[in-house]
Amino acid sequence: MATIRPGTPQQLINDISGSSPPMPIEANVTVSEPVKPLEPPEPLRDYSMITNSPSRPVSCAGPRYKLINEGDIQVCRLNHTRTMISKIMSSKWLRRWESHHLVLGESEIYSLMPAGFMEESVSYTSIEDVHVISRWDAGQKFCLRITIPDGSLLLQANNAYLRDQWLHSIQWKKQVLKYQKLLRNTRRPEVLIKEIKNMIDLTMTTPLQDEEIYQVPLELVSDLLQQNTASMSRMAHENIIVALAPLLENNHPSPEICDFFSKHCKNSPRSNLVIEMFTPVVQRILKHNMDFGKYPRMRMFVQDYILALNSQNEGLKVVQNFVKSMHGPASTCPHPRVLPNLVSVCLAAVYSCFEERQKALTTLCVTVLCSVAVGDKNTLNRVLQDIEEKVQCFMAIFSTLCTFEDWRPGLGSLLQPIPFPDEALAHEKVLIHLRDIIKKLAEDQRCMVHMTLLGIRENKEGWFQLFCPGGLCCNDEGEAFTVMLEKFMACCCRRKKFLQNMSKMLGPCMLLALRENTAAIEVMCAMLELEVVENSDTKMQMVTTLQSTQTGKKQYAALCERQIALRELQQKGGPKKLTLPSKSTDADLAKLLSCGSFGNLECLSLAFTQVTSASAEHLIKLPSLRYLNLWSTQFGDVGLQLISEHLHKLQVLNLCETPVTDKGLISLTSMKNLRKLNLNSTNLSALTFEGLKEKLPALQECDVRYTDAW
Repeated sequence: MATIRPGTPQQLINDISGSSPPMPIEANVTVSEPVKPLEPPEPLRDYSMITNSPSRPVSCAGPRYKLINEGDIQVCRLNHTRTMISKIMSSKWLRRWESHHLVLGESEIYSLMPAGFMEESVSYTSIEDVHVISRWDAGQKFCLRITIPDGSLLLQANNAYLRDQWLHSIQWKKQVLKYQKLLRNTRRPEVLIKEIKNMIDLTMTTPLQDEEIYQVPLELVSDLLQQNTASMSRMAHENIIVALAPLLENNHPSPEICDFFSKHCKNSPRSNLVIEMFTPVVQRILKHNMDFGKYPRMRMFVQDYILALNSQNEGLKVVQNFVKSMHGPASTCPHPRVLPNLVSVCLAAVYSCFEERQKALTTLCVTVLCSVAVGDKNTLNRVLQDIEEKVQCFMAIFSTLCTFEDWRPGLGSLLQPIPFPDEALAHEKVLIHLRDIIKKLAEDQRCMVHMTLLGIRENKEGWFQLFCPGGLCCNDEGEAFTVMLEKFMACCCRRKKFLQNMSKMLGPCMLLALRENTAAIEVMCAMLELEVVENSDTKMQMVTTLQSTQTGKKQYAALCERQIALRELQQKGGPKKLTLPSKSTDADLAKLLSCGSFGNLECLSLAFTQVTSASAEHLIKLPSLRYLNLWSTQFGDVGLQLISEHLHKLQVLNLCETPVTDKGLISLTSMKNLRKLNLNSTNLSALTFEGLKEKLPALQECDVRYTDAW
């Protein structure tokens, strides 16, 4: 580049930015090549091939910037008039800068202080070019130049990064305005699709990274679809879907776009686009959506997508494979929102299906009464058949969810309130899936899973009550009820409180016992043993029922033997104090208590032994026990819950260094005679401790050192 010596007339003339073509605005300043506006790449020419081979725009390499909507910056305005005086006034020696707070609006650049150089706003349509001026002599000023018809607007930033941020933000605003006008005024589908694709390519390649960058194109397309979707062909629909795909990889679709996608799923459910293009969008929704209540049309789109999958060959298998893909190959799903979102989608769909079914049945009844044409009746029957298939599809998803071990606790909790309409609970095909789900939850060894089959709160019915013989959901002769009952009695529900609740279902239990149902016979024996039933006539009826079967006779005979041994154990006499040696086990305690009378035993120390919660069933047989020391044993929540129901005379309890938690400790509130309680080094929380103090009026001392309540 030729160097012009300062001071010559030629230098003064060439130093003015108004000369054409634009020249360096200072003699000793190196001017970079103008940065071209971010134009989208050349679109595909053959639109018929878009659906088969969609092109992916290449992301822009280099620094990333946040979109600027407003900010403080230095401004200088140059006029391009041809008079010598104006050129001299615009030279670097006489040039002045003004500070302005510029706002990049939707259609123009304006200042919050409209005076001086920014007295008039600059519309984006009047901007001919925007480019960077690299450096200004020794001052290293970072500037960009906005070329307008009557001159130039120079913006000076504090550093190169901020300068480039302003540059790309202005270019983006200019391009958005351009596409707004094009999309609103274009009516030819092929031109419309071309411009949508160009706009999305621009979005994906701009160095700007901001939520607004992705939302603006989605909003423009949403407005467009509201106006023109009815007049578009199926091919145009598919091409728009393909064009939107890159933008939706990291963004949720708008409600209008969801409606557009839903319409395609309903009209063309077997289209390749359903699996190829919609699957990533639906996967992102299920992984990241936080509240379908705010976005009901997004949930409707997911429902329509699942129904479109169901219409494929081997539809149910395709749906199940999709659910499995959402879980992933690992033993634990890495996305915690997938399960609640799928449950929400399926429950809403089931409710919707049964509302449609009720309307269809009502209409069918009217047609029968009014002797309407056979064709109308057939149409209604087809509608009912379609609804049945939809219900089958969404209930199959629940069954698939239950096959994953890590999802069962969450699924059980979500279904515990029984969130199905009553019509669904009496529907045969729904019950087939529900029985399968209930059995899987009941067979799970974890208490947190199978306990979700009980009511969500006291006096609230749960699945256990609904599947009881005579219940709303029982059409399997009590098979599912038996599976649940066996698990409860074998796990953590062999307790007085549970059996007291079972007394409300005594009739169904006696019916099952007459049919030699082992679980029902075991429950009745436990109710007699723990004296849950007080009415003597009811007791006699239970005994008669037990003696009417071989299995019942054997278990009742064993119960009678235990009662005789219990009476011997509780006879007055024996020691008042007893201490087991360290290393003693549950078996040792059971053997010791079976060898004599312990009716007078008031003080029992099991400290530093190896007893567990299993010893609780022996401890509850000691009617006079007032002091119990379980220091440094493995006595846990289950045992604590059991002794809380029976040892009401207990006054001193030592649980120091035991594995008890809030779950078991909260049951101590029923032991109203407790005076001293040692919870040192347990998993006691501050909230549970406050509850214990409030509900144990006789409590005088409570050691909570080394707990969260300390």
